[in-house]
Amino acid sequence: MLTDARPVRVLTRALLSPWAIAVAFVAAHAWLIREAWVWEPQIFGDVALYEWWARQGMDGGQWPVFDYPWVYPVAALLAIAPPAWLSHDTVGYEWVWLGLVVTLNAVATVFLARARPRGRVAAWFWLIFLVALGPIFLGRLDGVIAPIILVALVIAARHPATAMTLATIGAWIKIAPGAVAVAIAATSDSLYKFARNVVLPGALVSAVVLGWALAGGSGGRVLDVFGEQSDRNLQVESVGATPFLLVGMDGPRYDPAWNDEIYTYEVLGSAPRSVAEALDVALIVVVGLVAVLAALAVRRRPERVQDVLLLTAAAELFALIVFNKVGSPQFIAWLGPPVAAAVALYGRDATEARRTWLPPALGLVVTAYLTKMIFPAHYGEFLGGFPEMTLVGAVRNALLVALLLGAVVRLVQIAAAADRRDVPVPAGASADAPALQKEQDDT
Repeated sequence: MLTDARPVRVLTRALLSPWAIAVAFVAAHAWLIREAWVWEPQIFGDVALYEWWARQGMDGGQWPVFDYPWVYPVAALLAIAPPAWLSHDTVGYEWVWLGLVVTLNAVATVFLARARPRGRVAAWFWLIFLVALGPIFLGRLDGVIAPIILVALVIAARHPATAMTLATIGAWIKIAPGAVAVAIAATSDSLYKFARNVVLPGALVSAVVLGWALAGGSGGRVLDVFGEQSDRNLQVESVGATPFLLVGMDGPRYDPAWNDEIYTYEVLGSAPRSVAEALDVALIVVVGLVAVLAALAVRRRPERVQDVLLLTAAAELFALIVFNKVGSPQFIAWLGPPVAAAVALYGRDATEARRTWLPPALGLVVTAYLTKMIFPAHYGEFLGGFPEMTLVGAVRNALLVALLLGAVVRLVQIAAAADRRDVPVPAGASADAPALQKEQDDT
């Protein structure tokens, strides 16, 4: 029996070595870049817009936010402008953009792989998740903010103020990292920590960004992004649009309509419009309720603040998709970081971590793959109402709902537990085993 197990241990040790993870990172991103060029029109459509905005600013002096309204927060300029400074044409811009995203992701993967006790396992999950999702995140701002979310979550328990700074910077690029800021705020267990770790870094970053924008002449446009989505209808890929697409399989179809102002397909009609308006309210309510639940969990279980923070970030990010009338495929890139960070850091022993996060990790990989099947692989069939692709979209969105519910249920379980004895100790281990394991990991 021992002889049979030895090759498995050797293989596991080899796969979890830094060199193996580095080779896997290079191989995964080489494949993703190749796929990005295979699907160039779909993947680089937004990057071409980024370049156009950047060159308008460089050559014509007309910058988004500073001179006209924009769909993104003003700090997104910090991401889209540098590739234009370093290139002279569209292809060059696209290559520099890819380099920017891959570099940021390399930094995030290093942070993840170094996290204890399971960072290297988490790094493998992260790479598998990205390959399953496909190249879409390479061609969107989400490829910039996903690594920011990941690093912020990996360091949040030890360096909450720095994590809050990163999350706030990310939120001024694209709003999703604000979910991490909410998680950090909700899990601050004292007023002093809240002021030091949340208010101060968040206010300083926001003051710098707002001061920069206002000094450049943005005026009120710097805040326009927060109302930019109010007039949008249900995007065809969104969770809220799923019932209308399923109804269309056996009855009158809600044909997707092209919105040429924001370059996306939407489901039109009075019923979809009502759902879109309801989601605007529901999203705010759910984000607030999850934050309250997290605060309650930390108050009752202060020794589990890191676990609560990771669950809260996951729940908030899942909520930002499930209750969002916009459902772009690249949004799924937001979900890998909280699950990867949780695989690396969650729990007081490996058994609890595996029981809590193995199912959602597998479910998220499937969700990512189904997303790739929809876009870019079969987007025409999806828009055309082909039954098999409608069902793929429905299953993908059902998985998103299930993942959100799972995170919320686990938060409730932690908040409802009376003391530390809610997690069973493995047979043959002492109650101090987790602490002893931590001491061994730290040496």
